[in-house]
Amino acid sequence: MTQQHNWTEMWPCLVVFLVITVSGGCTGKDTSNLIEYKYAAFSESLHAGKTMFIFFARHGSPTISLFLKELEKSSDALKDYGVLVGMVNCNKVVVGTYCTDERLLHRAFLFRGGDEFMKFSLDTVFDVNSIVSEVLFALLHEEVKYVHTGSDLMIMEKTAKGKKDIVLGYILSLGTPEHRSLMETAYAYGSTYQFALITGGPVLKYLSTESSHRSQVWFLHCRDHTGSINSLMSDRCLFTTMSKPLTTLNLHSFLQLMDAPLVTEVYEDPSTVLPPPVPYQHTPQVFLFSHPETAHLDMDTATSLALKLRGSALVVLVHRESPVVKSSQDYNVAFRFPEKGSEVKYLTLRGLNDVFDIFTNQEKEEDYDNVEEEEEEEEDYEEAHYDQLDDEIARSVYQSQGFIPEVDSITELTPENFHGAVAKRSLTVVLFHFQWDAVSSLFFESYIEVAEQFVDSEVQMSVVNCEEWTLLCAAQSENSQPIPFQPITSFPCILLLRPGEPAQVYRDMLDTEALYRFIVLSQKPSPLKVSTEEEVISFFQELPHPVAKYNPERVFGLFKTHAGSPHGETCQGTPPYGDILSSSPTERPTTLRRKLVLAACISVFTEAAKSLRGKVLTGLVTGELADKWAADHSADLPALFVFPSWRMHTPTVLPMSTSLKGLLSHINAALLHPMPELTVENLPSFLSLGKALLLLFVEEEEDDAGRRQTQVLVEEMKAVVELGQRKIEKYLPSWIHLGRTPAAMSVLGSYFGSMPHLPALVLTHLPSGPEIYQYPPNMPIAASSILSWLQRIEDGNETPAGLLGGDSWPPAFEFLDFLKLMDMEEGDEGIVDEEDFLSFSSAEIYDDDSSVHTEL
Repeated sequence: MTQQHNWTEMWPCLVVFLVITVSGGCTGKDTSNLIEYKYAAFSESLHAGKTMFIFFARHGSPTISLFLKELEKSSDALKDYGVLVGMVNCNKVVVGTYCTDERLLHRAFLFRGGDEFMKFSLDTVFDVNSIVSEVLFALLHEEVKYVHTGSDLMIMEKTAKGKKDIVLGYILSLGTPEHRSLMETAYAYGSTYQFALITGGPVLKYLSTESSHRSQVWFLHCRDHTGSINSLMSDRCLFTTMSKPLTTLNLHSFLQLMDAPLVTEVYEDPSTVLPPPVPYQHTPQVFLFSHPETAHLDMDTATSLALKLRGSALVVLVHRESPVVKSSQDYNVAFRFPEKGSEVKYLTLRGLNDVFDIFTNQEKEEDYDNVEEEEEEEEDYEEAHYDQLDDEIARSVYQSQGFIPEVDSITELTPENFHGAVAKRSLTVVLFHFQWDAVSSLFFESYIEVAEQFVDSEVQMSVVNCEEWTLLCAAQSENSQPIPFQPITSFPCILLLRPGEPAQVYRDMLDTEALYRFIVLSQKPSPLKVSTEEEVISFFQELPHPVAKYNPERVFGLFKTHAGSPHGETCQGTPPYGDILSSSPTERPTTLRRKLVLAACISVFTEAAKSLRGKVLTGLVTGELADKWAADHSADLPALFVFPSWRMHTPTVLPMSTSLKGLLSHINAALLHPMPELTVENLPSFLSLGKALLLLFVEEEEDDAGRRQTQVLVEEMKAVVELGQRKIEKYLPSWIHLGRTPAAMSVLGSYFGSMPHLPALVLTHLPSGPEIYQYPPNMPIAASSILSWLQRIEDGNETPAGLLGGDSWPPAFEFLDFLKLMDMEEGDEGIVDEEDFLSFSSAEIYDDDSSVHTEL
């Protein structure tokens, strides 16, 4: 079907069509185009290749009568799309099996190109909306695609990038007015956009709509994907949700808005700016103000707001350097709503969310009044601050700030209150941020969610605005009190501060759940000294449910502290200390020597526990309990007992070491799952092992049967580990759930240039080269078959299915290599080897009754 319409010629017709569609058409003269065909006319139209929707009537009934009335109504609508609507009275004319076959009694037929194209049960074409929508859906079956899974959507996005934007529709039920609106729009705009229908489930989750009780439309911005906005945000297409109900007029207006400029710049006062032109004349305008000194930051702010308001309002950036801009400096935003004519409303708002709320709240007038009342109450406060600003640049920066919302659960720290605030609480969490930084702004909402969970607790959640308090962020004190952290060099940055202790840096995911878990685990002493079974039980159980459900890893250091130990304490890496201590046997009694070695072990374990704080719970076990655990597991003291999250009842027993670097390496290796589910969060840990990835990709399941199938596949992968034993040690068998880790779909697609059939098993990241191997899709995924396949790869009898990309984008300058800087910072924290350990000035030594400090 050809859809290359000339838009200029089509526009007047489309406007008239839209008006008729909404008004329901005229009710005067009967202009029905329902044709009752005789045999000759039917045959002539059929052989002419015309598109016809025909019902073959034989027996009269109330149901048939109602259907014929709806069929008559649909004839006018479908005529606009070149579809002839008619009926054949089989009591007068017999047309082959259509009039004689009883099975076709309640069917309507669509003919196209001289052949039967599709037949419809009257249960699916029961009224004018269902008839029009189903007929158009059938005619557009090549243009309107079905999207069932996240991988389907990813493939469609990849195909559309740089070519077409995508209009994605979710229809609660086919044959409804919403379905008709989407199909009519697809017919009109099919050559401009790629239309698609989703069935719910995984795709709705990706669109942040777990379940929807109404039909919805999303616009995926794929055509300009190479532009700066999409490139900065994601390799997926950005999408905008249509907020209004799905009707033909609303959808038409929505698509027009998607082609509007994201931000319009003007150099005149908002009161003189013309209202939006056709077809945007019914769209509200939001005016933000820009200053020369902060022009690029103001444009970033306007762009961020425009992305959030896309489809709801047009954003205009007003440059104040123009002499014709007369708006008061007291205002930072203005609005114009079409229903209010040309009137412009000026306000001073604290953040982008306040602007966004005005458009999402249906009670707009009430919102304006409330905002004005708040502004009157705060007027004196604002003016007092303006008086303290020493120049126009400072005043401009002050007006541009405030796009981070103020909440009661978060304390804003300044050089004046910093030391006092940290001293008041046992734990202070500080977010150092720039208000104009996009990552800081995006993460701040998550930070607020975390802060709300620590209200009325010993944890103080706070922020430092590094745009305003530069000296504090540079770790420079304005008085004699030292700053307990190094200068902040990357943003956002989160530090955990305790009175009298060095700062602890949060380096994990900028995510609500991950940060909350880290803070909760950081509240526990590290290590916690335990010596009884009751203390151990408490150690395992005293965690909030949101954290406890993840089974945080636990590491215990077991030490014998009896002076009469028959064999003494030994640690891996202690020979240097043994040589020193044995050099003067008369000066160093055996008991003291054992205590010194014990001190070395305990000190290193304590440093390791501090390094793991927030990620792992650590305990220091002494006395009879340590003896009992060692005997139960046939271990020699001192020893490490590691309880990974995936095996909490059976510990991994490791020897103790006086090398902090070696000890941390052993602990981290013991915590890694032998057949893990890879996620964005844990992937770096597993890649650091340097092993080839034997990686199984599984799609999100829609029912219990799918979940059982996934479990079977995972069990087969575990069997690979058990059967392969030492042969499999060079590989890391693992799996990725594309529903829980949708970013992996892009990775899998990049391996082969297109999305393979799922489940897919690949071998990648080989130390020997960039080759990628794909397990034969037609073979069942079974442990024995996988091992045979790996052997064929090792023997050189398998052909690679692809290669890892060699492209890289190094930083322009060395000082911009932030990943390298982070690695250096992380590597410098608490890593102590044997030689460094000798420089420790003292170590804490435990015996049965007390602890004493002995100079080494």
